[in-house]
Amino acid sequence: MLSLPLFFGFLIDCILGDPYSLPHPIRLIGSLIARLEKLLRPRIKNERTAGTALVITVLILSAGVPLALLMICYKINLILGIAVESIMYYYLVAARCLRNESMKVHDAFAENDTEKARQAVSMIVGRDTKCLDRDGIIRAAVETVAENTSDGVTAPMFYMALGGAVGGFFYKAANTMDSMLGYTNDKYINFGRTAARLDDVLNYIPSRLTALLMILSAYILKLDGKNAFRIWKRDRRKHASPNSAQTEAVCAGALDVRLAGDAYYFGELHKKPFIGDDIRPIENEDIRRANRLMYMTSILMLILSLAARIIITQLF
Repeated sequence: MLSLPLFFGFLIDCILGDPYSLPHPIRLIGSLIARLEKLLRPRIKNERTAGTALVITVLILSAGVPLALLMICYKINLILGIAVESIMYYYLVAARCLRNESMKVHDAFAENDTEKARQAVSMIVGRDTKCLDRDGIIRAAVETVAENTSDGVTAPMFYMALGGAVGGFFYKAANTMDSMLGYTNDKYINFGRTAARLDDVLNYIPSRLTALLMILSAYILKLDGKNAFRIWKRDRRKHASPNSAQTEAVCAGALDVRLAGDAYYFGELHKKPFIGDDIRPIENEDIRRANRLMYMTSILMLILSLAARIIITQLF
């Protein structure tokens, strides 16, 4: 019975996507992070200590509030608890949002509007986009889908399978802190160190499991599964993060394209190795293919997560 919220949450996300007009708990966590940064920086001189205090506070609140709410709801009524937890799962999974935002890039190019595509991709990537040409914009969109298949969809499922919605919020809080604070520039190299390291640890297993499921998905979708496995073995460590290249390498291999390479962040050039082989030129339709790969991988992770949730709830 308690595995139902995970299924319902994923289903609602597939149908509705993120409700942009309503308050979103992840955006609330982002606001909490920003407020705590302003509060702690001037009060704690050691930046790493201040950053660690922020991480601990955000994790306690992000996991504690949903835990308290679910305990109250399940105590009142089982159906109410399942309904509330399903909504929480819905907020934690971002497959439809990832698909919608990346397809805005695809649709802009279908209209031959490069500037519209550039604006669309700037909303979903952290790099500077002003200098990107058509291929660079498409490549950035494909890379974002590939990387966020784990961060935005399958990794939350993994932690929801282990710890329910509370586990999911714990993970999303850590991931959000990394996205906001985990930079290597002067401002965050020390303050964001704990957030970045925690995110690396939490994503270590999910990213690799997701990569394996993505390879299987490539075979199911009749993409280049053999090359996906080859590129994953060869290029999965070609990233400053120990996890980000896992799914990016599989996607590059499955699509027979080359991803990554040098990129600008905040006006500064970051040298990065290429991932994948330039077997064929990247094209606009690769954004759609990457999304198909994301969804199939997500369905496989959903099946595994439901099975794990059933086993865990029966054991405990």
